[in-house]
Amino acid sequence: PPQMEHGPVVAILLCALLRVPAALPSGSEPILLGLKARLVVNSTPCSVTCGLGIKEERLCELSPAGERRNCSVLRSRCLSDWICGLRHLSVPEGKPLQLSCLSPDTASLEGQDFGYSWRFARGLITTNDLLFHPFRNPSPSLSFSPALESHSGTYRCDVQVLSSFQLVKRIYFGLRVIPQDLVNLDFQKSLTWEQQLAASGEELGNATGPREREQQHWEVWEKQGVYEVVLGIGSGAIVGILLSLGLCCLGHVCRK
Repeated sequence: PPQMEHGPVVAILLCALLRVPAALPSGSEPILLGLKARLVVNSTPCSVTCGLGIKEERLCELSPAGERRNCSVLRSRCLSDWICGLRHLSVPEGKPLQLSCLSPDTASLEGQDFGYSWRFARGLITTNDLLFHPFRNPSPSLSFSPALESHSGTYRCDVQVLSSFQLVKRIYFGLRVIPQDLVNLDFQKSLTWEQQLAASGEELGNATGPREREQQHWEVWEKQGVYEVVLGIGSGAIVGILLSLGLCCLGHVCRK
């Protein structure tokens, strides 16, 4: 019967399969033991707190014994919170200005390609997305040369991954262009001493400014005046005592 004819063939195939492991080279086991894995052993924090940044990773070959060899440092992109909020900027009219929504180092790294879209809310400092209108600029930076008063407003930049359209960063630039007739105004000089300390993050008791230096000078002068008065009174008292003693001695001699 046909089933009986296939019996010897099946038996031969089974014997061949059973003999395959024995045919493997004897050196296979040392080859497997010599394999090494390349793993990340250390990594720096992301260079930014929002959007795309750069981090450095240290990669090493890890042997079965746990030894690290042939280590190298690799720079790669990292992603934090994609919303970066509002950044306030002020520039005198006529001066050049550049807004950048992605650092050149981050954009130049190999990997995914990004697309940039800008929107503009003229004359407003806001983060209300309903007030923005498209602003044609496909590059990661926006330059004003020179900046004009009409450029004042809020610029919004979105960074997306071109392959997936994933939004990886959104930042707002609130720009104030100061007119020429107000350029000479010094904002710092218009602040009170307490406001200047608050702006610089210093405490009133630890700072030394014009008002405090003047107060210190008055304190020195007051101390010096008190010292001179005390010295004059003391000198007068001593002279008076000496004169009294001299007169007493003179009177006593005359009586004799």
